Amino acid sequence: MPEPQPRREIVTGVPRAARRPPGHPPARSEINEHTTIGHTYVRSLMRSQLRAALTALAALVLLVGSLPLLLALPAPQGVVWAALGVGVYPVIWATAHWYVRRAERNERDFTGLVET
Repeated sequence: MPEPQPRREIVTGVPRAARRPPGHPPARSEINEHTTIGHTYVRSLMRSQLRAALTALAALVLLVGSLPLLLALPAPQGVVWAALGVGVYPVIWATAHWYVRRAERNERDFTGLVET
């Protein structure tokens, strides 16, 4: 008779509520009561938002800040106006769009952590 296979245990994918030790107050009360853990939660959100903002700023500085170097090259007047009038705005829009999506995702993740 073959031996029964060992029972498989799922290591990942455990619901967040199951990870919290029993009797542990929810994160929302930690934040409302201004405990050290609540302060850590809020600081974590602020750090992730700051990281996203600095990434967007660095992208803009690299992409838009290098424009004077590009415009220093000899080029017809129409190319310069096209680069300034048409080329810059999609870059700014794409960076802003990425930042807003990232900030909303950070807030959604934080809310999910606090609500469970």
